[in-house]
Amino acid sequence: MPLSHTASGDVQHVPFDDLRGTLARIFERHGTSAEVAAVLAHNCASAERDGAHSHGVFRIPGYLSTLASGWVDGRAVPRVEDVAPGYLAVDAGNGFAQPAYRAAYSALVAKARANGVALLAIRNSHHFAALWPDVEPLADDGLVALALVNSMACVVPSGGTTALFGTNPIAFAAPRAGHEPLVFDLATSAIAHGDVQIAAREGRLLPDGHGVDRHGQPTNDPRAILDGGALLPFGGVHSSYKGSALSMMVELLAAALTGGNFSFEFDWSGHPGAQTPWTGELIIAIDPAKSAGRSFAQRCEDLVQAMAAAGQTRQPGERRYRQRARSLKDGIPLPATTWAELQRLADGPI
Repeated sequence: MPLSHTASGDVQHVPFDDLRGTLARIFERHGTSAEVAAVLAHNCASAERDGAHSHGVFRIPGYLSTLASGWVDGRAVPRVEDVAPGYLAVDAGNGFAQPAYRAAYSALVAKARANGVALLAIRNSHHFAALWPDVEPLADDGLVALALVNSMACVVPSGGTTALFGTNPIAFAAPRAGHEPLVFDLATSAIAHGDVQIAAREGRLLPDGHGVDRHGQPTNDPRAILDGGALLPFGGVHSSYKGSALSMMVELLAAALTGGNFSFEFDWSGHPGAQTPWTGELIIAIDPAKSAGRSFAQRCEDLVQAMAAAGQTRQPGERRYRQRARSLKDGIPLPATTWAELQRLADGPI
């Protein structure tokens, strides 16, 4: 059955560790190693905890369908390569990007602190999750971080009619004095692909300017976008070239530079049920302690305060942190039917 946060009926408040443990059992029972299962479960549970529903338990059927198709290797062991003083590369071995990132994380932090900046290039990898969990830990460790990942072709370039780019998100995180890190995660498409899927499931139309149908004609029907259509770059009718240029940049940095696939290059037609894009990811970590002047974290806080004084009522990441605090206090709200299905997937017959 589909897993949804918006299903009707009773709501179950699930402790974070219970959800994470259940998801880990699901992943391991459906073909991943215990190590991979733990990383994916933490990522998925964290998204649900923070209210990022399009990347939470909603994604579990896609993960399981992909694993069953043989498209991704759930037991892959990433190979970390020390390329240069400020450069690490990881071959994910046709596995998921998050375990590959985890394998290189300590070395990335050490290189950033030693050299002032370090780059991590992940190739031969599948990324099917939110991107902010990749950068927030680096900011917690006092670093400034930028991450870029491309996906499957589902976005037309500016002025085009055929899908070429992925949603190609960019995530950024910076330490902030006296507060949780400043974090944002945004797609370079008009809307995230997962949000289109949720709208289609719920029978909602999208605002104008978000997508085209299979004939390249504008549509606000999410089903038409998913059925052979495509998303538009962000920026609106008159400025989509801005989102298109950023999406192109992500393709070059996350795929061409890392050695991964462009969003249009891989062919999963021989693996019915596959949903995870087989591409690449680039992560850059900067040590602000090497910069001149006052504390960077305090400067970050100064800017946030100035933004608030200028009238910005919500700061990047603020809503997620509020939801995180509620979830950790009261439990993660899930429809009872969704929680029951997750437990069945974890412990019932396959």
